[in-house]
Amino acid sequence: MLGHDLEVFVHRERSLIEFLRRSPEFGDREYLVSPRLRLSFTEHHTRVAALATALRDEYGVTKGDRVAICAANTPEWVMTFWATLSLGAITVGVNAMGAAPELAHAMELTEPTVIVADARRRELLAGADVPVLSVEADVPRLIEAHRGAPLPEVDVAEDDPAVILFTSGTTGRPKGATHSHRNMVAAVWFHLLNDAVAAEMGMPLKDRRYLLVAPLFHIAALHNLAAVRMAIGDTAVIHEGKFDIDAVLALIEKERVTNWGAVPTMLSRLVEADVSRYDLSSLRTITVGSAPSSPTLKARMREKFPVAGKAFGTTYGLTESSTGATLASPAELAADPETVGRPVPTQEVQIRDPEGNRVPDGVEGEIHLRGVHMMLGYWRNPTATMESMTKDGWFCTGDLGSMRDGHLRIASRRSDLIIRGGENVYPAEVEAQLGNHPAVRECIVLGVPDADFGQAVSAVVVVAEGDPTTATDLRDFLNERLARYKVPTRWRVTAEELPRNATGKVMRRQVVLP
Repeated sequence: MLGHDLEVFVHRERSLIEFLRRSPEFGDREYLVSPRLRLSFTEHHTRVAALATALRDEYGVTKGDRVAICAANTPEWVMTFWATLSLGAITVGVNAMGAAPELAHAMELTEPTVIVADARRRELLAGADVPVLSVEADVPRLIEAHRGAPLPEVDVAEDDPAVILFTSGTTGRPKGATHSHRNMVAAVWFHLLNDAVAAEMGMPLKDRRYLLVAPLFHIAALHNLAAVRMAIGDTAVIHEGKFDIDAVLALIEKERVTNWGAVPTMLSRLVEADVSRYDLSSLRTITVGSAPSSPTLKARMREKFPVAGKAFGTTYGLTESSTGATLASPAELAADPETVGRPVPTQEVQIRDPEGNRVPDGVEGEIHLRGVHMMLGYWRNPTATMESMTKDGWFCTGDLGSMRDGHLRIASRRSDLIIRGGENVYPAEVEAQLGNHPAVRECIVLGVPDADFGQAVSAVVVVAEGDPTTATDLRDFLNERLARYKVPTRWRVTAEELPRNATGKVMRRQVVLP
């Protein structure tokens, strides 16, 4: 792959479309469940075939074209994803929390043939020069108009692009991590192997119902849940709307959810919630990922949910890795609460020093990843792709950690990266937008501890002496340009210059925080 010999599963599928084609074998078993729609595997296949036909015949979508989805989680999001893949086209999972300029950047970079968006995002896409189909009306209409059409036939190679997902940029512009069919099939097989191991341990694998609450423009929801359930025949129960712990707990009770992959903020709200009002006896397994979680939080979760806690695991991964790069089993977490586990099959992990040399066991360095899970590269950004890769095919994560007896520990995530509720915020991106405000002379954005979100975004902004600009002014300015979760919630507006060293670099540790 990409010029390097890598370990692969021998009997794997050669494209995601193979899973879709086989899915009617699951018959009336439920695939997608939401508060307003329930789809069996058979009905889902019928609707996907109709939608794919409509995209091809009415909008000219062909192999290699991009179809952008800009919407909150719905069954229509998932159906559009599968319909796009069945044409050999590429799904662009747009950050649905993005502001208008961020959406415009995504469209400019990927040049989609058609956009599928819900009402809220269509307002932000008013200037798009390609058709914008509504999730609420156009998608159902197209499905009914072409109901009965067969699934299109298309030849897809393993290394053809399947999905583009955006990752916040260290230099201020989000990049499009491009995943191939090979990447995503490898992610599915990682879960297939986990199931085989779980079966050997006597864990029940039948009648599983997975809570889908993370955004579908994340690998946690798309690669690790929607795609995997299609291959295995499990149910994805979709929580629609903003995360609300009581609504989620009610959904778990109503739909008898068995498995939940959460981010730490969700877990912290879970352990603080009054769960006595809900019947959560169906919940068998909880896993955590997307951001660091403390041993204390994990211990509180196990205490509150002893049954699910027995199967509690954690992973380490990033958008570029398609799925978890490491996995810690319940036994491994019990032995070492700070570990994020061993490398998953077909994935290699190394710790290297600044010169690129592998360091001994227990020594801290930068985490490097290599394997068939790793992305093809950043869409139309060869410079960023080259800068992120070594000559021998290793991806430089920018995260710091160490290996001890084959287990990975994380020291810090991507230098200045802020992880707020599982969402990545790069200070450079926020600082670049703040720098566009006419009153801002200089600024710095930092992460600070937050009991609910893990980290909060804070900003120190320097303006001229006597300038009347307030934090509210700056917040309103950013709200028009950035996703809300990137906008600082803690501010210090001052006329004092930022502390700098002899080379002019800001000394971040000496900055007086809000």
